[in-house]
Amino acid sequence: MSQPDLSLSLQFADPRHKALLPRHKVMRWMRAALELPGEMTVRIVDADEGRSLNHEYRQKDYATNVLTFDYTHEPVVAADLVICAEVVEREAKEMGLDLTAHYAHMLVHGTLHAQGYDHEEDDEAECMEARETEIMLALGFADPYKK
Repeated sequence: MSQPDLSLSLQFADPRHKALLPRHKVMRWMRAALELPGEMTVRIVDADEGRSLNHEYRQKDYATNVLTFDYTHEPVVAADLVICAEVVEREAKEMGLDLTAHYAHMLVHGTLHAQGYDHEEDDEAECMEARETEIMLALGFADPYKK
């Protein structure tokens, strides 16, 4: 099965993990999660920018791992993903995860959000987590939800 086309703008406001995120890998991880063609921007930010955006758009006064701004779901998925390098690094360390695998998970997670997947309700979370696990395993990573 062929993967959908993806037009990607990859930006590093925080370059600390740039070597872990070469364009071809980011494209591969995101395309694995796309169900339709996509036009997406991924911006890797520091904690200050992450906190500011989370506060402005979600009224939460902290930086989070990934913010998804979805604009259209079809016929083309259009979205911006904002990933906070400091948060992803801290989470990976606290959970004993490989940093690259955690970035891959955040990109898959954000790409699914861009297509309307959510995890606010238990049944939605179960569906989204199952899809994330399926994608991560297909990409050669471990189940991100297995304790």
